[in-house]
Amino acid sequence: MPKGLGLVEAAQSAGIEIPVFCYEPRLGPAVGACRMCLVEVEGLPKLQAGCTLSAQDGMVVRTAASSEKAAGGQHATLEFLLVNHPLDCPVCDKGGECPLQDLTFRYGPGSTRMTFSKLTFDKPIPISPLIALDRERCILCYRCTRFSTEVAEDAQLIARNRGPHTEIATFAGDPYRGAFSGNVVELCPVGALTSTQYRFKARPWDIQQVPTVCGMCPVGCNTSVTVRDGKALRMLSRNHPEVDGGWLCDKGRFAYPHVRAADRVTEPLRRGELGLEPVGWDDALDEAERLLRAAEGRIVTALSGAETMEQAYALAVLLRRGLGAHSAVLPESTSSALDAFRLPLSALAAAELVVVVGDDDAVDRAPIVDLWLRQARRNGAEVVTIGAAGSIPSAEGTAELLSALAAPGNALGARLRAAERAVLVWSGPGGGGGARLAETAHALGFEGKPGCGAFHLPATPNGRGVALAWSAAADEDETNPEHIRLLVVSGDDAAASPGVRALAERSDATIAITMFHGLATGWADLVLPATSALEREGTMINLEGRVQRLRRASLPPVPDELAWLARLAERLGVTVSPHASLVFDELAQTVFPGLPEPEERAALAERGPYQAPPAATSHPPAGPPAPAGEHFVGALRLLRYRPLFSGPFVERVPELQFQRPERELELSPADAARRGIANGDTVQVRSNGTSVELRARLNRRLVEGVARVAEDHAGELHQAVEVMKG
Repeated sequence: MPKGLGLVEAAQSAGIEIPVFCYEPRLGPAVGACRMCLVEVEGLPKLQAGCTLSAQDGMVVRTAASSEKAAGGQHATLEFLLVNHPLDCPVCDKGGECPLQDLTFRYGPGSTRMTFSKLTFDKPIPISPLIALDRERCILCYRCTRFSTEVAEDAQLIARNRGPHTEIATFAGDPYRGAFSGNVVELCPVGALTSTQYRFKARPWDIQQVPTVCGMCPVGCNTSVTVRDGKALRMLSRNHPEVDGGWLCDKGRFAYPHVRAADRVTEPLRRGELGLEPVGWDDALDEAERLLRAAEGRIVTALSGAETMEQAYALAVLLRRGLGAHSAVLPESTSSALDAFRLPLSALAAAELVVVVGDDDAVDRAPIVDLWLRQARRNGAEVVTIGAAGSIPSAEGTAELLSALAAPGNALGARLRAAERAVLVWSGPGGGGGARLAETAHALGFEGKPGCGAFHLPATPNGRGVALAWSAAADEDETNPEHIRLLVVSGDDAAASPGVRALAERSDATIAITMFHGLATGWADLVLPATSALEREGTMINLEGRVQRLRRASLPPVPDELAWLARLAERLGVTVSPHASLVFDELAQTVFPGLPEPEERAALAERGPYQAPPAATSHPPAGPPAPAGEHFVGALRLLRYRPLFSGPFVERVPELQFQRPERELELSPADAARRGIANGDTVQVRSNGTSVELRARLNRRLVEGVARVAEDHAGELHQAVEVMKG
């Protein structure tokens, strides 16, 4: 085994167990807090904490299996931990999957010598609306506080007081509010920190774990869904070391109850004289067939980018082959040109120089990327952000910033050329699908350097997969109808897009495939129920270009999209299989031509990267030009961004509402001073006759001339805005 390897890992590689509580390699260097890993080292008089030792040549180590002294130390440690630990295993959420429970059976005392009363505390203590704390169960392993301080770097979870009075708490008693707070629940080796959503919902012997992939963002974190009676009750990390490193963001971990939202569309709706009315599936498919045939090919399809490849392909076969429709509004996609600079996301942690270009924060587009960037800094890398609120503030667009990096004489560009482990990250917004990023990486000489790469953080979970699947259904180029007879909208995110709403106003009729009674039900002529990523079988492509398989974890209350698409396709004379595996086999013949055998395709779709052909470029139909905003003196450029905790799924989970963005407008101190605005003041933001009232927040990193606001609160504001103290 390698010299210097941690003693716990060295023992594991030799098939020897050293029990641990506080030790967790993802948290950094061991701290030896719990003393469960005590071992006897020949030549040393006292027992040693094994997790803090490194394997050395000639070192002789005896564990509890071969040393009475080590066994006695572990026995005493467990007895000490159990002195005040409550014996409530039958009702504890950790019971049945608890390391303390397991190690007590193997190494602990069979009975207690203690006769005094155990300490008790008020319980549960709300750490946040998502997390509950039972202090009497805590063994002070410090995993949670170390995660907060050393991984998420939010420093909100702390250990206060000293000695026997030490307890876990939040800083100043405020709710633990962060993008990754839920990881402390999974890290806790006992039942001290529990999820309020899962609390008392199930026991380990009546649940199943379904391995799948999170469909909330383009990272594609590997997850394990806890299921009971066909319902998703909990989301855990499945730890793909190259993708997510074993972490999940709070949106991916806690947004799953959206599948049980009260306003979920559970039956087709058809517009009649009294508005939308429920109809049976046969009537709904009759109406869909009528609308599709009446459109005579003048159909525009708007896709959200959250569909599986199989769903996008089936819809494309139906519309393009069955009806000759060739126009689509495809989601933002990562260009295949970036395949030449592909690295796993974990390569960010090993980089020496990382440059993030764009006005959107990485945590909002691809939250786990933010954790990789933080780890890169801790490992000694320099991380430079260039954008409206970056460490190098700039008012230029993303494309211009990339061009500037590649220009001769650019100092930062010269450093990127010289580095052997440099990574470029584009965090939008802006078009180009990553092609501009690939051009910049090529100009900087990244080709031929195994440690150099580039990542584009798209706005949708499966933009590239959807684009590939759509282009695979037909060879013809996109054509734009002058007059739209039918608009087909797939997904709630697409329905909420202002551009799609503008297309709906121009079309004669609209079919919306949506999960919720939202915006689309206000103007759609036919609404067909959709499913969630938790309720689907299929494949998705993440921002690395890695194909991963979704598995159905929750039973949907409506038929799968492939089931009714297959029935509708049959009416139109084309064949679409209702089974995702068969659709993938057909799709793979075009997209993955080098993998002819279905078994190999199934293995590919599990975890492996691939080399895919470029997807066809979408040419969406021209709509009315977006208002550029009034040109008045003192106008600021409005920068709209989509926060992580936003969108139709978050809106329907009560426990996540405290994470949603405040009604704030970010201003630079200089712009605020010119307008007499102080931090916290109420301001009026106006453009094109629209006015929105927000609270001002001064951002010292924001470039002058720019105002930044979340999409949730931007309303109908356009590019140029006037900001006045309210």
